[in-house]
Amino acid sequence: MLEKKPYKIKHFGVLISLLRDRQGFLEEIRQEVRLQSKISALFVSSSIFFAIYGAIIGASHSWAQALSGAIKLPAFYLLTLIICFPTLFFFNILFGSRSSFQQHFVVLLTSVSVISVLLFSLAPVTLFFLITAPDSYQFFKLLNVLIFAITGVFGIKFLYEGMQLLSQQEEVGKQTRTTILRSWLFLYAFVGMQLGWFLRPFFGAPGSKFELFRAVAGNFYLDIVAAISEILGVR
Repeated sequence: MLEKKPYKIKHFGVLISLLRDRQGFLEEIRQEVRLQSKISALFVSSSIFFAIYGAIIGASHSWAQALSGAIKLPAFYLLTLIICFPTLFFFNILFGSRSSFQQHFVVLLTSVSVISVLLFSLAPVTLFFLITAPDSYQFFKLLNVLIFAITGVFGIKFLYEGMQLLSQQEEVGKQTRTTILRSWLFLYAFVGMQLGWFLRPFFGAPGSKFELFRAVAGNFYLDIVAAISEILGVR
C-alpha cells in the first residue's frame, strides 16, 4: 500500500512541476486539469516563500518587524492579485474569452508563485547583506526594491505567456485581449506599488519604534529618490 505524501510536500510538488515543465503546466490549465488543487497548492507554497522573505527583510529592524513582514508580504501579493483580477477577467470575457474564472485565477497565481520562488532563491543574498552591512539601511532598502523589481518582471513575463496560451484557440477578439492584457500589466504594477506603500513599513527605519502600519504620506517614488540621494550624499 502506497503511503500518502505529507500535505505540504504535495503542495510543493505542484510548484516544482510548474518550474520543471512550465509549458506542460500551462497546458493543463488550458485543459482545466485539477485547477482547484493547483490553486490551493500554489497559494500555500507561495505564501510560505513570501513569509520567509518578508521575515528576513523585517529582521533588519526587529523581531516584531520580522513577524509583521512575514504576514504582510504574502498579504501584499495576494491583495494586489485580488484587486486587479476582476478587471482582467471581465474585460477578457467581454472581448470573447471562453476561459473560466478558475483558469484566469490560476494563471495569475502561477505568476505570483514564480515571484515567490525567485525571492526565496535570493533570500541568502539578502540575508548576507543584512548580516554584513547592518548599518546600511538605505542600501539594503534599495537592494530589495531592485530584487522585487527583477522578480516582478519575470512574474509578469510568465503571466503574459500563460494568458496568451489560454487565448491560443480563441481567435475572436484575440488581438483586443492582448492589448487589454498589456494595459492591465501596467495597472497591476501601479496598484502593487501603491498597495506596498500603504502597507509599509516592511523594513522599519533604524532607531524608530516598531509600527505595524505607517501614516499615509508622500509616495513610493519620492522615497526612492530620497534613499538614492542619501547614499550618494546629495542633499
